[in-house]
Amino acid sequence: MQPVVRAVDVGFGYTKYVRHVDGNVITCNHFPSVAEASIIDPAERSWGGPRDTIAVRVDKMFYEAGPDIDLALGNFRPQLPRTDDYLRSPEYLALMRIAMDYMQVDTIDLLVVGLPVHLYAAKKSALERLATGEHPVSKGRTVRVKKALAVAQPQGALVSFAANAGRLGRLRQCESLIIDAGSRTFDWLVTRGMRLVTSRSHSVNRGVHNMLMAIADEISLDIGEPFRDMEALDHALRKQRPLRLWGKPYMVEKYRPLIEPIAYDAVQSMLASIGHKERFELVVIAGGGSPLFKKAVHEALPLYRLDEVSEPMYANVRGYQIAGQAKLAPKVGAAPTVEASPGTEPGVVA
Repeated sequence: MQPVVRAVDVGFGYTKYVRHVDGNVITCNHFPSVAEASIIDPAERSWGGPRDTIAVRVDKMFYEAGPDIDLALGNFRPQLPRTDDYLRSPEYLALMRIAMDYMQVDTIDLLVVGLPVHLYAAKKSALERLATGEHPVSKGRTVRVKKALAVAQPQGALVSFAANAGRLGRLRQCESLIIDAGSRTFDWLVTRGMRLVTSRSHSVNRGVHNMLMAIADEISLDIGEPFRDMEALDHALRKQRPLRLWGKPYMVEKYRPLIEPIAYDAVQSMLASIGHKERFELVVIAGGGSPLFKKAVHEALPLYRLDEVSEPMYANVRGYQIAGQAKLAPKVGAAPTVEASPGTEPGVVA
């Protein structure tokens, strides 16, 4: 029997996970990273009709999340703590377990999870311990994770891009820059082959959330009352469509200039870190926020063609899955090896 590999990426905006694997077809899904806490199991309540959410217990509380979580929320929209200690929050563990529940497997031989670059060295072991073991989920089920592997988030995008483009062999011989524009952080990796060059890789807390907050504050001033529907605003910006307020279209494109200083600041931090910017063979941009950061990246690196990953929201988690399958491949018969380069840390593709 083939080992079961799965991947989950608990982001500050959305939790992405691999739901099913059929040969080379990897099916991903996502839900908002919003976990509504309650003392009573929401499944015991009879209000309204069914909704696509799952509730799991963490310590003494139940946490509910899923695609239909808005149907369970009141006026308050809970979020993951926006600190570097967010891994210790019950909401994080609940979101990870709910993703496992949606995977519909009882045993996972290897679960691949991700971390922002600036937390990778400090939090890798802690996250692997958290993800390993027995995880109670809904309806009395338990998911057993035999082993967990934590990777730097943009490394998943690199693997996903290389696999889709058929460039795994070529990448082993060159330096690449991988940019992951997320909800909370703007991450970048410099890789030599499939190995991480730690001294030139980092992340800053400049993400889509900062952009949405700046625009939401301006909308609040304009309409004369607090506006905090971040999910609707996010969708409007990405799709270049108006918001719907009071049943009427509300144009948000006029606020787009507020995005530019935030993107510029993040990209300038990256340029100060990566060293000689002319040495890359590939520059890959991924992450759900890539449409909002792409202009600033292009202006900073105008001589490169920016390679974009298909379905950028799922780039990391799909790459985790591919890397996890490759890591277990030697145990079932075959996988190439990659030699370490000076000044690098081992990558995730064995």
